[in-house]
Formats: sequence, structure tokens, C-alpha cells
Amino acid sequence: MSLAIVYSRARQGIEAPLVSVEVHISNGLPSLSIVGLPETAVKESKDRVRGALLNSHFEFPTRRITINLAPADLPKEGGRFDLAIAIGILAASGQVDQKAARNCEFIGELSLGGELRPVNGLLAVAVRSAQSGRELILPKQNAAEASLVENCRIVAACHLLEVCAHLNRQQLIPVYHPEPVPEKTQSIGDFAEVHGQYQVKRTLEVAAAGGHNLLMLGPPGTGKSMLASRFRSILPALNEEQALETAAVTSISDTGFDPANWKVPPFRAPHHTASSAALVGGGSNPKPGEISLAHNGTLFLDELPEFDRKVLEVLREPLETGNITISRAAHQASFPARFQLIAAMNPCPCGYLGDSSGRCHCTSEQVQRYRSRISGPLLDRIDMHVEVPRVSHDVLRHGTPEGEETSARIRARVTAARNLAWQRCGQANAALTATEIKKYCRLSDAAHDLIEQAMNRFGLSNRAYHRILKVARTIADLAASENIELNHVSEAIGYRKLDRRN
Repeated sequence: MSLAIVYSRARQGIEAPLVSVEVHISNGLPSLSIVGLPETAVKESKDRVRGALLNSHFEFPTRRITINLAPADLPKEGGRFDLAIAIGILAASGQVDQKAARNCEFIGELSLGGELRPVNGLLAVAVRSAQSGRELILPKQNAAEASLVENCRIVAACHLLEVCAHLNRQQLIPVYHPEPVPEKTQSIGDFAEVHGQYQVKRTLEVAAAGGHNLLMLGPPGTGKSMLASRFRSILPALNEEQALETAAVTSISDTGFDPANWKVPPFRAPHHTASSAALVGGGSNPKPGEISLAHNGTLFLDELPEFDRKVLEVLREPLETGNITISRAAHQASFPARFQLIAAMNPCPCGYLGDSSGRCHCTSEQVQRYRSRISGPLLDRIDMHVEVPRVSHDVLRHGTPEGEETSARIRARVTAARNLAWQRCGQANAALTATEIKKYCRLSDAAHDLIEQAMNRFGLSNRAYHRILKVARTIADLAASENIELNHVSEAIGYRKLDRRN
């Protein structure tokens, strides 16, 4: 039979749609054509496949070969279809058992010598392959990543000859079972290394417990970046579902995927020269940006006013929806972007406004112009604002008499508070909807009157009102309190004072 059909998978966002590789060999002048909306790298696969087949001592048919990658309207990129095309040609020419090939999915790039090279996005491929019930044949370098998906039958190979021997039942490759990967200990610092700053540490603890966005404001050298870099040390590990979502995004990016750290919350800190495309993602075939790579983790923006205003404005919708959709003329791609924003900034252009040193000479107009680089709508979406004062030289040198609390102790309280939230509503408090806020954030009359006074005094919006309730709910969880008390609301309001300061 001169027609063979084998299966592979494309990449579309974080999805892996099925691609049928149809190979037809007919009489005519020797040629090989690939149709079905292939990009340049896919078109070039005919040269890689031909070299791999000949160097593996297979017969390359000297007839007219037509390869269709269906569906035709789905864009195909990269060398991920090389193995499927090679197997399709061998099956159509009778050199490989076609029936066995129909029960498998193939993905991997081929070298001219026939070796299999790894490709990205294997996690999404493994998820869909497990749902289809077919065996997944892939390069050995991708096996550890794909094995994170349960119930996926993985056959890992290093060479085209191994794959063909497996399909012809000459030498079966056993199903891949990964060896336990020891978790790597990342050097992310400890809160005990930061002397003083109790109020800031408390704010970071509340932010971690509820998943709230946070803005730190203070003079240079007060420890804003140091505290933010250690924020990961108080975050609990991701659960299986969160880790799989995060790994799926990382898998299709150019950053590389490390199975040893797949349950560690991601931490992304782009430079302030980053473009809007770098933050949200982009490209002709869209790839995830920084906000998606920070999914279920932290996005740290240092020197916030130094970012281009247009770049910061693209964060507004993802902060609300937890998702980003990138539209192109041919298609759309959606990426998850449920990240926690931690930002830091100076109080004025010179950085020393309000500092005890008295070095600031900025006029009120300069301060206003500097702070106006951050729009009101974006600032309104940041749940908590905290000032980071300068620490005295004595505390900096000797520390505090009672000692500094370790990240492990703080993380224990954060984990307990998060568990309460998950038991109550199945998500972090920062993700509560308006309906859920009414259900889980009920206040006494006295507490509600206090919020109304704060709204009138500081000119807070209705969105800020909801965010105060969410933060108060988190503070109550940290105190293991079922009800939101007046002191919880008072503390939550204290984290909104920077909203309208000049």
C-alpha cells in the first residue's frame, strides 16, 4: 500500500492539537513535497529526513512523495514532525509495519545521521497523547518531562533505527519509567538575613498567604530588592495541578524545563527595558511572555516607574482575568497568567523623599510627575502598598535583640492560612469573585463603617473596597479566625494609604 497515515502533535499556545501525517507515494518523477501550512523549518525537514533514512541504511523511494499535514489550516513549525514524516515514508514504502505505526504518536527532530533530537512543548503533547490512548514515541532527552503526566505510555528512543525495530517487533523498547529525581535546593536566601523591617516582612507574609499584589516604596538601599528576592522562601510548594499548568507554559518557552524544580513556584524579574511583547508574549506563532512564565508564581518589577508606561498598562487585564490572549491575523493563542505582582519603586526621582538624611531636593511637581508614570487604574489593581524605611546602623550591624524570624517559620503560617482558604473556597483569597466576596467576607456594622470612612478619606474605588475585603480575609486566616474582625479590617486599610498620596 502506497498510502500511510501516522500521528504527531503541533503546538498552539499551551495546547497540542493532533496532526495527521499522510504520506502518499505514487509513480512519477522523483520528488518530495510537503503541504498543510508548513513553515520554513518544516519544509526543510524533507532534507533532514532523506539524510536520516539514507544514513540509517533504509531505502528512500525514488518516486513522487506527497506529504500532507492535516488539518491544513493549522500552522506547523519547527522540526517536531521529522520523526513522524520519516516513519510515514517508511510505512508507505513497506519498510515499517504500518498497523503498529497507527497506534503510536511520533514527535522529535532528526539529525542527518538518524539521531533523535529533543523538541519543546512535550508536556502538553504527553497530556493529549495520554487522553488518546496511543503510545508516545519521542527523543530520550524529553522523556523525563513527558513522564510527569500520569497514564502516558512513553517510548524513549535515541535513534531512528531503534524506533523502526520497535515498530517491526524486532527489538521492543520498554515503556519508560523515570527514576526518582532528587529535588534541587535553590539558593533563594532567607528572611532571617534581613535585619529589622518587621512591618514589611508582615506585609509580605500577608501577600504570600493570600496571593495579593504588593508595591514597596522606599529610598534606595533599604532592602526592597533583597526582600523581594527572598519572597519565594515563604511560598508553599505548588500542588500537582498548579505544577502541571506552570510546567506546560515553561515547556513551550525557550527558558528550558527542569523536572527537578517543577513544584517550585516560578520567580520572574524582567529588566525595566523590557517591551510589552516581552511581558505578555508574542511572535508570528505566539510564545508566552514573562507574565505567563510567572504563572502560579511571582513577577517582580523593580524600579516600577522606569518601565515604559505603555508596557505597564498591558498588565491591567491579566491582573484581573489571570489570562492573556494574543491575536494574530491567522489565529489566536491563549496563555494562563495568574501571577502575583511584587513591585518596588523609589518615592521620588532622586529617591530620598522622606528619608531621614534630608538629601531630597525634588519639587512637588517633579514628585507628582514621577509617580504619575504609574497610572491610577494599575495602582488600583495592586492590593497592598507598604513603605520601606531606612534601617538604623545599629540594627544593621548587630541585628535585633530578639533575633530575626526564619523563612521556614513564616512559610508554616502562610501554608496554614492558604490551606484554610482552599478548604473554604478552593482558591487563594486574591482570586475571589464579587459573589464569593459577599459570601466569605462578611463584616460587622462597625467594620463596614470603618471601610466607608477610609473610602471617603482616601478616595478609594469600588475595586479597592473589594481588595480591602480580600486582604482582611487573609489577615483573619493568618490569625485562624473564622470571622473578619475590626482589627483585621483596620490592618487591611493600612495597606491602601499610598493610593492617593502626593
